[in-house]
Amino acid sequence: MTCALLPPPRPAAELAAAIAGCRLCAEEFAATATAHAPRPVVWFRPTARVLIAGQAPGLRVHRLGEPFRDPSGDRLRAWLGLDEATFYDRDRIAIVPMAFCFPGYDARGADLPPPPRCAATWRRPMLATLAAVRLTILVGGHAIAWHLGRRGAVAAAVRDWRRLAPEVFPLPHPSWRNSAWLAGNPWMEAELLPELRARLGEVLARG
Repeated sequence: MTCALLPPPRPAAELAAAIAGCRLCAEEFAATATAHAPRPVVWFRPTARVLIAGQAPGLRVHRLGEPFRDPSGDRLRAWLGLDEATFYDRDRIAIVPMAFCFPGYDARGADLPPPPRCAATWRRPMLATLAAVRLTILVGGHAIAWHLGRRGAVAAAVRDWRRLAPEVFPLPHPSWRNSAWLAGNPWMEAELLPELRARLGEVLARG
């Protein structure tokens, strides 16, 4: 019996162009309260040694076309101890959310979740191009659920960070909505973040 060979990964530039042109969710986005068109925010190259797996672009990122170009991004960069030049160096850091497009708001003005179709279509092909990644940072519940198979347990996954380190570090979303949780869990700032920053510096120095 012979096993069928898996197809080789698509060239990264070809895949990035395909994602940038994706319009799979156009009808769904048009039906949201924001009635917007898809605008995938694509930020990766095959040389990246760090993968930041986020959730989905917000409205500001949708308009600007750069990931984490918002207050959540300011907080995330502070957590990681990175300046903007390093954070946005896609040759070293891939920033890949669970959905590449802004999902829109619901009728109450709340963020809609990342459409599962996006990850189902693009995530595994994208990860196949990132063979140089040595550190994965999971930001928020949707990334934690997909990568770790742990749904609805962000706090538990973050508390369990030592079991996953040094290859993977789970983080809560850096939204200011999580400020109360962060204030009640100072161990993250005192214990997790120093280890993450040290590992990040080590991986980037090797790159």
